[in-house]
Amino acid sequence: MAKETITKKKLVQVISQDEGLHPNDVKNVIQSFLDRMTDYLANGDRIEFRDFGVFEIVQRKQKIGRNPKNPSVTVIIPAGPAVKFTPGKKMKNMVSKDVEAAHGAGN
Repeated sequence: MAKETITKKKLVQVISQDEGLHPNDVKNVIQSFLDRMTDYLANGDRIEFRDFGVFEIVQRKQKIGRNPKNPSVTVIIPAGPAVKFTPGKKMKNMVSKDVEAAHGAGN
């Protein structure tokens, strides 16, 4: 269950305050980072950050879906490329600890 949606603006504010940098400088670096990631993925490259995870392009197969508003209507979802993210070991461990703690607190 998500607590909050973190936007790029919020991320810029937090990093700016934590690192004592001007928000415009942080925003430019983050945007440049995202642009480069998009460029690499568009070229079919794989992006790997140790402990964080891996971004890569995968080919999704064509499949049949259903309209949630009218489940009797089927639609064909075409095959095509998609970005896949596989979390790294450190992220998996941190996320699973947070999920376990949240479930344990509710009991």
